[in-house]
Amino acid sequence: MARPGTALLRRLREPAPPQPERCAFCGLQLPPGHRHVVDTEERALACTCTACAMLFQQPGAADGRYRKVPDRCLADPAHELDDTAWESLRIPVSTVFFFRNAVLDRLVALYPSPAGPTESELDPQTWEAVLGGSRLAALLEPDVEALLLRRAAGRSQCFLVPIDICYELVGRMRLHWQGFDGGAKAQAELEAFFGRVQERSRALPEDGAS
Repeated sequence: MARPGTALLRRLREPAPPQPERCAFCGLQLPPGHRHVVDTEERALACTCTACAMLFQQPGAADGRYRKVPDRCLADPAHELDDTAWESLRIPVSTVFFFRNAVLDRLVALYPSPAGPTESELDPQTWEAVLGGSRLAALLEPDVEALLLRRAAGRSQCFLVPIDICYELVGRMRLHWQGFDGGAKAQAELEAFFGRVQERSRALPEDGAS
Protein backbone atom coordinates (compact mmCIF):
# COMPACT_ATOMS: atom_id res chain seq x y z
CA MET A 1 0.00 0.00 0.00
CA ALA A 2 1.29 3.43 -0.88
CA ARG A 3 2.10 5.67 2.03
CA PRO A 4 -0.30 8.57 2.70
CA GLY A 5 0.63 11.55 0.59
CA THR A 6 2.59 9.55 -2.04
CA ALA A 7 0.02 10.23 -4.76
CA LEU A 8 -0.01 13.92 -3.86
CA LEU A 9 3.78 14.14 -4.04
CA ARG A 10 3.76 12.37 -7.40
CA ARG A 11 1.23 14.86 -8.74
CA LEU A 12 3.29 17.78 -7.46
CA ARG A 13 6.35 16.47 -9.31
CA GLU A 14 4.47 16.15 -12.57
CA PRO A 15 4.55 19.22 -14.84
CA ALA A 16 1.37 21.24 -14.83
CA PRO A 17 -0.74 20.91 -17.99
CA PRO A 18 -0.31 23.84 -20.36
CA GLN A 19 -2.80 26.61 -19.82
CA PRO A 20 -4.94 27.57 -22.83
CA GLU A 21 -4.02 30.85 -24.44
CA ARG A 22 -6.53 33.63 -24.00
CA CYS A 23 -7.22 36.91 -25.74
CA ALA A 24 -5.22 39.69 -24.11
CA PHE A 25 -8.22 42.02 -24.35
CA CYS A 26 -11.42 40.04 -23.66
CA GLY A 27 -10.08 36.84 -22.07
CA LEU A 28 -11.67 34.50 -24.63
CA GLN A 29 -9.92 31.13 -24.96
CA LEU A 30 -8.04 31.06 -28.25
CA PRO A 31 -7.68 28.28 -30.81
CA PRO A 32 -4.37 27.37 -32.49
CA GLY A 33 -3.51 29.77 -35.28
CA HIS A 34 -5.16 32.74 -33.58
CA ARG A 35 -4.41 36.35 -34.50
CA HIS A 36 -1.92 38.76 -32.95
CA VAL A 37 -1.55 42.49 -32.55
CA VAL A 38 1.67 44.40 -32.01
CA ASP A 39 1.96 46.52 -28.87
CA THR A 40 4.18 49.26 -30.31
CA GLU A 41 4.98 50.76 -26.90
CA GLU A 42 6.14 47.49 -25.34
CA ARG A 43 7.58 46.14 -28.62
CA ALA A 44 5.70 42.89 -28.03
CA LEU A 45 3.07 40.66 -29.59
CA ALA A 46 -0.30 40.18 -27.90
CA CYS A 47 -2.56 37.20 -28.60
CA THR A 48 -6.07 38.19 -29.61
CA CYS A 49 -9.34 36.77 -30.84
CA THR A 50 -10.58 37.69 -34.31
CA ALA A 51 -13.17 40.17 -33.00
CA CYS A 52 -10.68 42.11 -30.87
CA ALA A 53 -8.09 42.05 -33.65
CA MET A 54 -10.60 43.76 -35.94
CA LEU A 55 -10.84 46.66 -33.49
CA PHE A 56 -7.21 47.52 -34.21
CA GLN A 57 -7.39 47.15 -37.97
CA GLN A 58 -8.08 50.83 -38.61
CA PRO A 59 -5.08 53.20 -38.54
CA GLY A 60 -4.95 55.23 -35.33
CA ALA A 61 -7.07 52.80 -33.28
CA ALA A 62 -6.13 52.92 -29.56
CA ASP A 63 -4.04 56.00 -30.40
CA GLY A 64 -1.90 53.78 -32.61
CA ARG A 65 -0.52 51.70 -29.74
CA TYR A 66 -1.92 48.38 -31.00
CA ARG A 67 -1.69 47.31 -34.63
CA LYS A 68 -3.26 44.19 -36.09
CA VAL A 69 -0.80 41.80 -37.71
CA PRO A 70 -1.94 41.12 -41.29
CA ASP A 71 -1.87 37.64 -42.79
CA ARG A 72 -0.44 38.23 -46.26
CA CYS A 73 2.71 36.47 -47.46
CA LEU A 74 4.31 37.71 -50.66
CA ALA A 75 7.27 36.69 -52.76
CA ASP A 76 8.99 38.50 -55.63
CA PRO A 77 10.50 35.86 -57.93
CA ALA A 78 12.15 38.61 -59.98
CA HIS A 79 14.26 39.82 -57.04
CA GLU A 80 17.36 37.80 -56.20
CA LEU A 81 20.35 38.59 -53.99
CA ASP A 82 23.75 37.49 -55.23
CA ASP A 83 26.61 36.54 -52.90
CA THR A 84 28.06 40.06 -52.91
CA ALA A 85 24.75 41.64 -51.89
CA TRP A 86 24.19 39.06 -49.15
CA GLU A 87 27.68 39.48 -47.73
CA SER A 88 27.24 43.25 -47.61
CA LEU A 89 24.40 42.76 -45.09
CA ARG A 90 27.00 41.29 -42.68
CA ILE A 91 24.59 38.75 -41.21
CA PRO A 92 26.49 35.95 -39.42
CA VAL A 93 23.80 33.32 -40.11
CA SER A 94 21.76 32.19 -43.11
CA THR A 95 18.38 33.55 -41.95
CA VAL A 96 17.36 37.08 -40.96
CA PHE A 97 14.29 39.28 -40.89
CA PHE A 98 13.99 43.06 -41.19
CA PHE A 99 11.18 45.28 -39.97
CA ARG A 100 10.66 49.00 -39.52
CA ASN A 101 10.09 50.09 -35.93
CA ALA A 102 7.81 53.14 -36.15
CA VAL A 103 8.51 54.34 -32.59
CA LEU A 104 12.30 54.20 -33.05
CA ASP A 105 11.92 55.34 -36.68
CA ARG A 106 14.52 52.89 -37.93
CA LEU A 107 14.94 49.48 -39.47
CA VAL A 108 15.77 46.55 -37.22
CA ALA A 109 17.52 43.35 -38.32
CA LEU A 110 17.01 40.23 -36.19
CA TYR A 111 18.10 36.64 -36.64
CA PRO A 112 17.33 33.39 -34.75
CA SER A 113 19.89 32.16 -32.23
CA PRO A 114 20.03 29.78 -29.25
CA ALA A 115 19.42 32.83 -27.01
CA GLY A 116 16.36 34.01 -28.94
CA PRO A 117 16.11 36.95 -31.36
CA THR A 118 19.51 38.60 -31.82
CA GLU A 119 19.82 42.08 -33.30
CA SER A 120 22.39 42.82 -35.97
CA GLU A 121 23.70 46.27 -36.80
CA LEU A 122 22.13 47.53 -40.00
CA ASP A 123 23.70 50.29 -42.03
CA PRO A 124 20.93 52.37 -43.69
CA GLN A 125 22.98 52.84 -46.85
CA THR A 126 23.49 49.08 -47.16
CA TRP A 127 19.77 48.51 -46.72
CA GLU A 128 18.99 50.98 -49.49
CA ALA A 129 21.55 49.44 -51.82
CA VAL A 130 20.52 45.82 -51.23
CA LEU A 131 16.80 45.84 -50.38
CA GLY A 132 15.47 49.38 -50.12
CA GLY A 133 14.55 49.63 -53.78
CA SER A 134 12.82 46.25 -53.97
CA ARG A 135 9.09 45.95 -54.56
CA LEU A 136 8.61 43.96 -51.35
CA ALA A 137 10.34 46.67 -49.30
CA ALA A 138 7.99 49.27 -50.83
CA LEU A 139 4.99 47.29 -49.53
CA LEU A 140 6.37 46.64 -46.03
CA GLU A 141 4.06 47.81 -43.22
CA PRO A 142 5.91 49.18 -40.15
CA ASP A 143 5.86 47.08 -36.96
CA VAL A 144 3.55 44.34 -38.24
CA GLU A 145 5.36 42.90 -41.29
CA ALA A 146 8.90 41.84 -42.02
CA LEU A 147 11.15 40.94 -44.90
CA LEU A 148 12.30 37.40 -44.19
CA LEU A 149 15.50 36.34 -45.96
CA ARG A 150 17.30 33.04 -46.21
CA ARG A 151 20.50 32.15 -48.01
CA ALA A 152 20.95 28.44 -48.74
CA ALA A 153 22.57 26.30 -51.42
CA GLY A 154 23.93 29.35 -53.22
CA ARG A 155 20.60 31.12 -53.65
CA SER A 156 18.53 33.56 -51.64
CA GLN A 157 14.86 33.65 -50.77
CA CYS A 158 13.01 36.81 -49.73
CA PHE A 159 9.44 36.97 -48.48
CA LEU A 160 7.21 39.67 -47.06
CA VAL A 161 5.51 38.00 -44.08
CA PRO A 162 3.50 38.78 -40.92
CA ILE A 163 5.96 39.54 -38.17
CA ASP A 164 4.46 36.98 -35.80
CA ILE A 165 5.66 34.07 -37.92
CA CYS A 166 9.22 35.44 -37.69
CA TYR A 167 9.02 35.16 -33.92
CA GLU A 168 7.51 31.69 -34.35
CA LEU A 169 10.67 30.76 -36.24
CA VAL A 170 12.85 32.25 -33.49
CA GLY A 171 11.01 30.12 -30.91
CA ARG A 172 11.39 26.94 -32.95
CA MET A 173 15.10 27.50 -33.44
CA ARG A 174 15.65 28.24 -29.76
CA LEU A 175 13.79 25.05 -28.79
CA HIS A 176 15.64 22.72 -31.15
CA TRP A 177 19.09 24.35 -31.44
CA GLN A 178 22.05 22.11 -30.61
CA GLY A 179 25.77 22.68 -31.00
CA PHE A 180 27.39 25.37 -33.09
CA ASP A 181 25.25 25.21 -36.24
CA GLY A 182 21.93 24.22 -34.69
CA GLY A 183 22.12 20.51 -35.45
CA ALA A 184 20.04 18.27 -37.68
CA LYS A 185 16.73 18.81 -35.89
CA ALA A 186 16.96 22.60 -36.05
CA GLN A 187 17.88 22.41 -39.74
CA ALA A 188 14.91 20.15 -40.41
CA GLU A 189 12.62 22.61 -38.60
CA LEU A 190 14.06 25.43 -40.69
CA GLU A 191 13.43 23.55 -43.94
CA ALA A 192 9.86 22.72 -42.92
CA PHE A 193 9.19 26.30 -41.84
CA PHE A 194 10.33 27.79 -45.14
CA GLY A 195 8.40 25.11 -47.00
CA ARG A 196 5.22 26.35 -45.30
CA VAL A 197 6.09 29.98 -46.03
CA GLN A 198 6.71 29.12 -49.69
CA GLU A 199 3.33 27.36 -49.95
CA ARG A 200 1.55 30.25 -48.24
CA SER A 201 3.15 33.00 -50.32
CA ARG A 202 1.66 34.65 -53.40
CA ALA A 203 3.98 35.75 -56.15
CA LEU A 204 3.99 39.50 -56.51
CA PRO A 205 2.20 40.52 -59.73
CA GLU A 206 4.07 42.44 -62.38
CA ASP A 207 2.26 45.66 -61.44
CA GLY A 208 3.34 45.29 -57.78
CA ALA A 209 -0.20 45.11 -56.39
CA SER A 210 -0.61 43.25 -53.10
